[in-house]
Amino acid sequence: MKTMIFAAGLGTRLKPLTDSMPKALVEVDGKPLLQHLLEKLRCQGCREAVINVHHFADMIEQWCQVHPMGIDIRFSDEREELLETGGAIRHASSLLADGPFLIHNVDILSNADLARFYRQSAGAQAMLMVSERPSRRRLLFDDTMRLVGWTNLDTHEVKSPFPSLCVEACRSYAFSGIHVMNPHLFSYFSQWPRRFGIMDFYLSLCDREPIMGHVEEGLRLVDVGKLNTLQAASDFLRTL
Repeated sequence: MKTMIFAAGLGTRLKPLTDSMPKALVEVDGKPLLQHLLEKLRCQGCREAVINVHHFADMIEQWCQVHPMGIDIRFSDEREELLETGGAIRHASSLLADGPFLIHNVDILSNADLARFYRQSAGAQAMLMVSERPSRRRLLFDDTMRLVGWTNLDTHEVKSPFPSLCVEACRSYAFSGIHVMNPHLFSYFSQWPRRFGIMDFYLSLCDREPIMGHVEEGLRLVDVGKLNTLQAASDFLRTL
């Protein structure tokens, strides 16, 4: 199992910590977020990882040299420009072209069985891990769990290639920030600008390609995005 780790973000919501370090190296329960994720990936059979870097890129590269973690790590350099999630995958595509790969945000901690999820993605061009957790931004699926749209429950905005989509008839879930992509989808990248979000990419293709959802039963997840989530993240790790 190969994994792409999104670690290039500025981490603005974790200021002032990220004024002097990248978000990936912010510590929770005595370890950097990146270490928590790499340890989990190694235990679940991951032997190769691609990490995109931008904010304090040198610090991440140096940390990985000192802490190899038993995983073959390569870097996708975004020092010149932060490319967003979709642009990041395209920029790293030459390192990811040999088969389906897992994608994971560095600031997500969870109890998800990543190896099982990866196996279950076989046959889909992409599979998105979703759950019932509260979120005002929801992915929409049909009865076969094929992606058909997205909605914001507060603004009632809907994004979908299906003009007559009935939101109320769809199955609605929160995205986890964990997904699997097949390199077959790289053929669509040429239609997109240098910077773009991966969810907009998936939504643009879901009427042509099987972009599937997987409901992870019993998923517990912490998004370490703000200073006030650090203690909750530490408490969560001690329950795993």
